[in-house]
Amino acid sequence: MSMSVRSLGPLTTYEIGSLAKPEWRVKAVAGRPITERDLEDAKVWGERLGIDCRPLLDLLRKPELTSEDKREVRKWSSLYGVRLLETAGLDVVYDGEQQRSEMYHYPITHCTGFEFRGHVRSFDNKYYQKAACVAPPRLKEPYHVEEFLIVKGHARKPLKVPITGPYTLVDWSFDEHYSKGLALGSAQARKARKEARRRFLLDVARHVIRPNLEALIQAGAEWIQIDEPAVTTKPDEVPLFVEAFNEAVRGLNCRFTVHICFSDYSLLFPHIDELENCWGFSIGFANYDSREPGVSRERRPGYETLYAFRKLKRRFNIGVGVLDIHVDWVEPPELIRDRILYAVEVLGDPALVCPAPDCGLRTRTWDVAFKKLQNLVEGTQMAKEALRL
Repeated sequence: MSMSVRSLGPLTTYEIGSLAKPEWRVKAVAGRPITERDLEDAKVWGERLGIDCRPLLDLLRKPELTSEDKREVRKWSSLYGVRLLETAGLDVVYDGEQQRSEMYHYPITHCTGFEFRGHVRSFDNKYYQKAACVAPPRLKEPYHVEEFLIVKGHARKPLKVPITGPYTLVDWSFDEHYSKGLALGSAQARKARKEARRRFLLDVARHVIRPNLEALIQAGAEWIQIDEPAVTTKPDEVPLFVEAFNEAVRGLNCRFTVHICFSDYSLLFPHIDELENCWGFSIGFANYDSREPGVSRERRPGYETLYAFRKLKRRFNIGVGVLDIHVDWVEPPELIRDRILYAVEVLGDPALVCPAPDCGLRTRTWDVAFKKLQNLVEGTQMAKEALRL
C-alpha cells in the first residue's frame, strides 16, 4: 500500500511521467516474437528490482498470447516501472506510463465527438494520429482509473498521476465543429473564431478532463499532474489555458501540478498568478544549464525562470528539473546538489523545491534513466545535508 502525499517534506523527489517501454512488453502487446534476449532483459531487470519474474517469463514463452495475456504483460510492465522508480530512491512514483499508447491518442480514443484524420509529426521524430472535433466532446468513460488502481496495487510509495491537459488536447486537434462556417480575415471574424476556440476548450475541460479527474480522486488519487506541452505555442492563448485549468480543477480535493516542457516559460507570466487550486509547476531547467558546479547565477544560467516565479503573488512549489533528459550523460550528484541549492536560494524556501528530471525519460534506456535517477536522489540527499534538513 502506497503512502500519502501528505507525509512528504521539503525537497521531495519524483519522476515527471514516461519511461521507455521494455522490448518484451512492446513485442508481446504487438504480437511479435519474443527473443531470448528479451527474456534475459526481463530476468536481469527483475533481479535488479527485486521482482520474482518467473511467472512473467513463463507468460512470454507462450507461442501465442491472448488478449488477457497481453493485459497481464502490461501489468508486469507497470510493476517493473514502479519498482525501477522506487529502487532508484524517488519519494513519489508512478509506472512510467506503461499502460498508455500515447499522450494524445490515448485520451481522445476515450471521448466522443472526435474523428481521427491521420498521422502528423510531433517531437523527437515521433508521430501521432491527429483527430478532428466534429461534435461537442464528451468523456465515454474515465481512462486512467484502471491504470491507477493497477499502479496503486504495486506501489510502496506515494503516487503522482500524469494526465494530458485540456489545452494540449484542443491545440493538437482540428476543429471542424465550433469554428465550422466562420469566416476568416476581418476583426469580427477573428473575434468569433477566438470565442469558438474558447468554447471548444472549456467543453473539453468541463466534460472530458474534469470527470476524469473526479474519477481518479474517487479511486484514491491524491496528486495529479496536468501535462500541457502545447500551452506556450500560442502566446495570446495562455489566459485561455488558465481559464480551462480552473474549470477542470475548481473545488476538487487533490494536489494539482502543471508540467510544461521545453517552452518559452516567460510567456506564462503574469497569467499563471490567476490559477486556482494549483499547488505547483514542473518545468525544464537542466536542458538550458551549464555542467559546471556552483551556486552562483553565473554558473546556473538555466534557472533564470525561477526569478519570474519569485515575483508572483502566488507561491508555487516548483518541480525543478535537474536532469537533462535529452542526453545519456549522467549528471554527477554534486552538480545536482548545486542546482537544488541554487533553486532554494532563489525561491527562499526548500519546501518550494521538488528535484525532478526536466521531462519524462522515455527517450533514454533504462540503464541510463536508472543511473540518472539514482544520482538525483543522492544529490538531493547532499542538498538536504547542506541545508540541515
